[in-house]
Amino acid sequence: MIQKGRCNMQESEMRAYVEQLCREAAGVKYAVQALTTEEKNRALMRAAALLKERSDEILKANEQDIAAALQSGMREVMVDRLKLTSERIDQIALGLEQVAELPDPLGEVLDSFERPNGMKIRKVRVPIGVIGIIYESRPNVTADAFALCFKSGNVSVLKGGSDAIESNRAITKVLKTALAECGIPEQAVQLIDIPSRQAAAEFMQMREYVDIMIPRGSAGLIRTVVENSRIPVIETGAGNCMIYVDKDADLQKAIPIILNAKTQRVSVCNAAESLVVHEQILDAFLPLLSEAVKNRVELRADEKSIAYLPDAVPAAEEDFGKEYLDYILSVKTVSSVQEAIDHINRYHTGHSDCIITENREAAEAFLKQIDSACVYVNVSTRFTDGFEFGFGAEIGISTQKLHARGPMGLAELTSYKYLIEGEGQVRG
Repeated sequence: MIQKGRCNMQESEMRAYVEQLCREAAGVKYAVQALTTEEKNRALMRAAALLKERSDEILKANEQDIAAALQSGMREVMVDRLKLTSERIDQIALGLEQVAELPDPLGEVLDSFERPNGMKIRKVRVPIGVIGIIYESRPNVTADAFALCFKSGNVSVLKGGSDAIESNRAITKVLKTALAECGIPEQAVQLIDIPSRQAAAEFMQMREYVDIMIPRGSAGLIRTVVENSRIPVIETGAGNCMIYVDKDADLQKAIPIILNAKTQRVSVCNAAESLVVHEQILDAFLPLLSEAVKNRVELRADEKSIAYLPDAVPAAEEDFGKEYLDYILSVKTVSSVQEAIDHINRYHTGHSDCIITENREAAEAFLKQIDSACVYVNVSTRFTDGFEFGFGAEIGISTQKLHARGPMGLAELTSYKYLIEGEGQVRG
């Protein structure tokens, strides 16, 4: 069971503790891989039910995290990332239920063929093994990560941020209880509950036990994991998401999209951070924008656009490449679709970008040339989300190009192997 009071561990003790958790996880990975779809679904449904049944204790633990965050001076928008409510716990439980309802990816035949010598070859989807996840703030990740890893036949070792430690402990306790009640080793989910960067550093060295490491959080966290992990990393990215309002945009459609993308939840990676506007509609569009965001969003505008935005402040060059995670939006003027595409490809993080236009040719150029995991036409960037894509949940948004890209669901948490059958063939 998870124990408190690990803050005063010596470095050698910390290393031994982290190694023990990872070794235990690796020790049950083949048992987890052998579970049937029905067994996994039953455990996920039980976990979802227990999350709701024991929501009071989870909320009590979360209150401790919130109190500590407020005492430390954490920004309000970041406190919102950390906060749990009864409704949010219900949503977490719903995510587990949806994962249970999704098709099991394991055993899917990706390709099959027969060689001239009669050998029959199948390429089939299999688990990765032990997946390590280092993440910040949002305690819902604890349940989401477990659910996706478990349904795809993997064991998960989790290292959340110190600001959510009590919430993560409470949620993991519920998950372990559900597994045990279903006769499944509770080591199928492990939580490194040490509020220390050193614990994360030790975790990143556990290549002997952990097959893949996935960081989820700030650009700084992701960079630290990519640069220091001895375990192969699937890189998730920060979200400098951009919206381009084309000269042929429906301006009445544009305003709600921008408001949703910017203000619905500013502290998440799929929130819009920068607006690109065609110069031909500055006088028609920007006053509408200014009125819509007045007293809500600070606009940082370039030289051409600031004349139409009475409450804006001048933008610096770095504003166009910044992930604010706050009620701030940069505004850049361009003279063509191609200039917009070039600007976005220069400053974005390859996460999610959108064009607002009624011009199909412009939309097709944007879809083809924007180098992002998710590219939208007339849709808020807030939809870059495993739940919204129908994946039940997500392990993160991958902005890399190897193995996985975009919201990572069940399929992205699998590998494959070749199964070869024959009648005694030997190679000459």
